[in-house]
Amino acid sequence: MGTLEALLKEGTGILEASGIKEAGLEAWLLLEYKTGKNRAYYFAHTEEEVQEETAEAYIELVRRRATHIPLQHLTHQAYFMGYEFYVDENVLVPRQDTETLVEQALAALACVENPHILDMCTGSGCILISLLLEKNGSTGVGADISPQALEVAKRNAKTLGVEKQAVFVESDTFSAAHFREKGGKLAQEYDILVSNPPYIPTAEIEELMEEVRLHDPRIALDGACDGLTFYRTITREAGRYLKPGGWLMYEIGCEQGPAVAQMLKIAGFLQVEIRQDLSGLDRVVRGRKPLE
Repeated sequence: MGTLEALLKEGTGILEASGIKEAGLEAWLLLEYKTGKNRAYYFAHTEEEVQEETAEAYIELVRRRATHIPLQHLTHQAYFMGYEFYVDENVLVPRQDTETLVEQALAALACVENPHILDMCTGSGCILISLLLEKNGSTGVGADISPQALEVAKRNAKTLGVEKQAVFVESDTFSAAHFREKGGKLAQEYDILVSNPPYIPTAEIEELMEEVRLHDPRIALDGACDGLTFYRTITREAGRYLKPGGWLMYEIGCEQGPAVAQMLKIAGFLQVEIRQDLSGLDRVVRGRKPLE
């Protein structure tokens, strides 16, 4: 057996040697996850002996992180909009940048009572579920091509208490019967369509950091040749599913704003704008369907 302090030092050293940038922080987070001890407890009991089984399990986690498996895949915990989400290798790890999309959507829905929301390419469900938690009376549909991702989204909806407000649909954009059976005017039921679709150009995926390139699901990254394929598809169909005055909002790559904004304008959306994240980078494109 070793002490808490010695174990943390060993874990930090392993991560530093493997080039993990925030080795000390991540070694601590894994220690907290494995032992259940918070920082206050740790500093008051640095010399406390750790059971051999727990110590071995911790070092095994550290060694797995040293191979650049994302920390969140090891702990199955990711935080988004102040909520804890379950994640695994079947979904993208929620990023703080994406909170900009949720904030913009909430602002657009501020005066809408009981809004109905469509989240296309829902993944872990973090966008839709956060909106349901933040906007009273809201309901929504999360669509994704991956059945494994949908299971993660359903689990998160249940854990966070919104399973009765959300429906999750396996669909390649609008291909599912859930959408195809609602043709014409009957389809216009959503107050907002939000999406963080795959938007990395195929050729650029190999340049991404190992945690993303090797461990995030490629299907959730690959936006085809120019990264804009899903924006084209969704924008072309979105008007059929939005109520008059409904919003279409995307997360975008920081250089994709002008191209995506132009798509929305050509499709007839009004009030088209590009919004920035906290780093000042283009992060959201939004537009509004005419009231008709």
